[in-house]
Amino acid sequence: MDTDHRAGGVKYECLLFDMDDTLYPLSLGLNLFCRQNIQEYMLEHLHIEESEVPKMCLDLYREYGTTMAGLKLLGYEFDNDEFHAYVHGRLPYEKLKPDPVLRNLLLSMPQRKIIFTNADHAHAVQVLNRLGLEDCFEGIICFETLNPLKQINVPDNDHVPTDSTDSGSFNSHSQILCKPSVEAFEAAIRIANVDPNKTIFFDDSVRNVESAKLAGLHTVLVGHSDLVPGADHALNSIHNIKEALPEIWEIEEANQQQKMQPPAVETMVQA
Repeated sequence: MDTDHRAGGVKYECLLFDMDDTLYPLSLGLNLFCRQNIQEYMLEHLHIEESEVPKMCLDLYREYGTTMAGLKLLGYEFDNDEFHAYVHGRLPYEKLKPDPVLRNLLLSMPQRKIIFTNADHAHAVQVLNRLGLEDCFEGIICFETLNPLKQINVPDNDHVPTDSTDSGSFNSHSQILCKPSVEAFEAAIRIANVDPNKTIFFDDSVRNVESAKLAGLHTVLVGHSDLVPGADHALNSIHNIKEALPEIWEIEEANQQQKMQPPAVETMVQA
């Protein structure tokens, strides 16, 4: 994508967006379908006792950020792609409709814009396409970005090789790296090559916002009207960005003549 943009002199240089229940409202209920699919996978593929599944699913999500991460730490062995295909592949994506209002808002923002989600890349692409936002973001930091199966040593048009000793990279035999761990945010900051002091993170999760703040990011809690610890702003809807954060569009006079060139993005899946 063209990341030249119009970002010269803006107060913030990058906007990181969570995706699910942030770019579209929680009321659509996709999270409930997702949880149901996870529980069915636990029952049918991992053969966990039916009476234990609902509570276990929720408890692992609360403790580890995702149920999948908790299952892996408990020693359950399963294929990551198979899990994602089962959990996300059967979602009622038809509930998601194009959002021209949000699209216009995103396109009017002069900063770099990047998705940061715990979900897999295929799900992220499906959601963005359904919302009509597929070309609004420079790239996607997702499950595969933070948890690569193997290190990429040969550069191509979309990737920059990463050092295999980098603490931000996890292989398939390590614990899953995901929000809300501060380490996941630090990895995302490194991968996107951004200055956290000039980056805003949008998410519907209180826990994720708290961790983002600890990682040095400016934070916006979406889908809530009240501020919580760690949140700099709270928005009832993602559509309220311009009213709540007009500074996104404000140009600093001293830098008006400068043109910001986006830094190299390491191993980020391109949107």
